[in-house]
Amino acid sequence: MNTEELIALSEQCIMHTYRRFPIVLVKGSGARVWDSEGKEYLDFVAGIAVCSLGHAHPKVVDAIQKQVELLTHVSNLYYIEPQIHLAGLLVEHSFADKAFFCNSGAEANEAAIKLARKYAHDSIEGNRYEIITMEDSFHGRTLATVTATGQEKFQAGFDPLPAGFRYVPFNDISAVERAVSEHTCAIMVEPIQGEGGIKVPDDGYLQSLRSLCDERDLLLIFDEVQVGMGRTGTLFAYEKSGITPDIMTLAKALGNGYPVGAMLASDTVASAFGPGNHATTFGGNPLGMSACLAVMDTLLNDGILEHCRSMSTYFFDRLGALAERHAEICGVRGEGLIAGLELTCPGDEIVWKAMEKGLLINCTSGNILRFVPPLVITEDEVDQAINIMDEVIGS
Repeated sequence: MNTEELIALSEQCIMHTYRRFPIVLVKGSGARVWDSEGKEYLDFVAGIAVCSLGHAHPKVVDAIQKQVELLTHVSNLYYIEPQIHLAGLLVEHSFADKAFFCNSGAEANEAAIKLARKYAHDSIEGNRYEIITMEDSFHGRTLATVTATGQEKFQAGFDPLPAGFRYVPFNDISAVERAVSEHTCAIMVEPIQGEGGIKVPDDGYLQSLRSLCDERDLLLIFDEVQVGMGRTGTLFAYEKSGITPDIMTLAKALGNGYPVGAMLASDTVASAFGPGNHATTFGGNPLGMSACLAVMDTLLNDGILEHCRSMSTYFFDRLGALAERHAEICGVRGEGLIAGLELTCPGDEIVWKAMEKGLLINCTSGNILRFVPPLVITEDEVDQAINIMDEVIGS
């Protein structure tokens, strides 16, 4: 089937829950993908921060190929060797003592919400069930996680939403303090807001949240679905803040394209979950865990984090110079290899023009161009992306 026929069949048979660009991507390698007509693109979307090691990374491909021939799936009624090894690595390299595996970021956040409520029910006096989240946050699309998400546009039409969430402005510790009530059990925050417009916390903000949680006997939940797994130049984004959460969620880059999620917690909090409190059929399956083990091995041992930090400096230097040349850019922000260009105009047209020139980026919050390229990008690829942006901005 040609591209036109494939798109027509998609429109006929697939629910219209996405606004799709009129290309069919069929192959990828490193930071590049190709469509069904053979056109090559430089991919600075990377599945929205998923393919951090690039497309078809040889270690991940090899791990999946070997595991699929050995054992694809068994129930969590039994111990699963790759799952045990992955949990051990995540615990060794993070604050956490225990891990729970699922299939997506939304599921990881759902598990975090349930764990926080269960812990409060079992261990904290009073009727504690509310979770404070931030305006412009994004935590998922299930009923609970879309309610946790502080953006009305994602919630419209799904009333009545579950009770138990309160929203405050990001970067406003005073607003958080005012929102805490006798029903509050946790604060949930992204260390950097992704869908909300690449918003970086002010100095001291995350530390103040930690202090507030300690003072008021609240749990601190970090949603690192988009910014974890090396995206900020450290394995986990919380590492740069000098504090640790009680619960952390991961997904996206954890499997480099294999659907997987994880919820990590300290022993004290994790002990609230017992057999039957939470579960998932496919979570922690041997195939997914093997992919994740390959990702972890590569991040920890192949210089990826160091490369990310080096490329971050280069990329932000080039973005800063780009902003100086174009009045349409009024801000550059981000950390590691998650970057946002704030525009004085809507960004969708620029995204389309960049795609036509062979660069994939996306726009969030209407006027923020988001760049989340694979962590393995090179200076030449950054230069190519900047050159294309130079051509399309203001054209």
